[in-house]
Amino acid sequence: MKFNRNARMLAAGAAMSALMALAPQAFAETPKDTLVLAWAIDDIITLDPAESFEISAGEILGNSYDRLVRFNIDKPEELVGDIAESWTISEDGKTYTFKIKPGLTFASGNPVTAEDVAYSIQRAIKLDKNPAFILTQLGLSTDNIEETAKAEDELTFVLTTDEAYAPTFVLNCLTASVAAVVDKALVEEHEADGDLGNGWLKTNYAGSGPLTIRDWRANEILVLERNDNYYGEKAKLDRVIYRHVKESATQRLLLQAGDIDVARNLEPGDLDAVSANEDLTVTSAPKSTIYYFSLNQKHEILSRPEVREAMKYLVDYDGIGETLIKGIGTVHQNFLPVGMLGASDEKPYTLDVDKAKELLAQAGLENGFTITMDVRNTQPVTGIAESVQQTFAQAGIKLEIIPGDGSQTLTKYRARNHDLYIGQWGADYWDPHTNADTFASNPDNADGASSTTLAWRNAWDIPELTAATRAAVLETDTEKRVQLYQDLQKQVRETGPYVTIFQQTEVAGVRKGISGYRLGPTFDANYVFNVSKD
Repeated sequence: MKFNRNARMLAAGAAMSALMALAPQAFAETPKDTLVLAWAIDDIITLDPAESFEISAGEILGNSYDRLVRFNIDKPEELVGDIAESWTISEDGKTYTFKIKPGLTFASGNPVTAEDVAYSIQRAIKLDKNPAFILTQLGLSTDNIEETAKAEDELTFVLTTDEAYAPTFVLNCLTASVAAVVDKALVEEHEADGDLGNGWLKTNYAGSGPLTIRDWRANEILVLERNDNYYGEKAKLDRVIYRHVKESATQRLLLQAGDIDVARNLEPGDLDAVSANEDLTVTSAPKSTIYYFSLNQKHEILSRPEVREAMKYLVDYDGIGETLIKGIGTVHQNFLPVGMLGASDEKPYTLDVDKAKELLAQAGLENGFTITMDVRNTQPVTGIAESVQQTFAQAGIKLEIIPGDGSQTLTKYRARNHDLYIGQWGADYWDPHTNADTFASNPDNADGASSTTLAWRNAWDIPELTAATRAAVLETDTEKRVQLYQDLQKQVRETGPYVTIFQQTEVAGVRKGISGYRLGPTFDANYVFNVSKD
């Protein structure tokens, strides 16, 4: 039976209105049937799984949409079926056949079938939005997608790749949000002018996961509700509400007052205060998220190799590690996060102003230069940008910081209109190719290219590294593959237009009485559907 969408929207709206009316004044406690989190969610641009490519939205989609498979958050290298009951791989390693669990339904009440899976994969390829490359790298294209991703019968989906990749790589790609399964019938009802429902899905929901997306108000609030049609264990709470709160101190005060249950953007000082409060607890987990700043190679000065290298010696890594990221990250200088296959822990760069000046002189810039950096106005990136501004100045580089919210800075970055950009990159799936393919591959450096990796965003034209990245993902011998990724990291570390600063340790302050809240290894594996309240 289909749910009454209008009634639920009114209920969700009433819950939000009550919370918003009470903010910022404290109230005794949040509702017993609702989990309330404070988090900076200004990076959300869309909630369409085929287009969404932002950290915050990834968490929302991870809780609301099913995939064929997921990884075990306790053992990320282990893959488990989500809506797939089982799967087999052909002898030539190119054809993957998935059997769908029978009797599943979407939140709308429509049955989940192999045709929905095929439609979802085909739709992502046809829309060709930012995350589509996760699937196109398997050889899927608009020209062949009707044949390479198709339903064989009601409960059998077949995916055919162009080459025999490592099976774990292919399956891990299918854990990404872009491979989320959408309700074909519902989406097609809202298609407009051939957009495959993209306009509607920006702010609406068509999934089968444990939570449904009820409402999103940009830079304000997002509400999830329990999906009573979910095939697995039902969510324990009626709803989950994310409140957009950027400032760490404000989050801490809201947490202490009982206005929220979870604080997500705590800085070191506020983290210490939460740790010392007997009514609160702190949870943390190593994250696959890397923080870095990058240099647009369209900029004549930034394209000089000596300048790229000089900037790597103009970061106070130790100072940042001891203050700005204390307890929330560890200094890291490679594109693969520690914990992933082939990750390097080499950290050759330290703050060395004399070395940087020498390199700048070699580039003919002994008198320095002026440059801009686009910075999302949240911590710790703002603090890191200010630290870099100070250390740059010691070598004669005048850095102008251009602040903006997450969507503003991302949009500019994705258009290649920045000088420097400081941001974060979270792994889309648990395989080293997820980061290698974006940091070390750029198949087409043209402005209108379909593959818009981080190397492309920074106009880094690297045909040899692109080929090496391709070779690494095709290598089936694990030891050889590890060495290939070690070599790639070394080359990118030494020559690339990225200054990698740290790997995130995600932390959250949690009120006592909250059970089951935990942080996963990737940004889309922070599950809130299994949380309960005493």
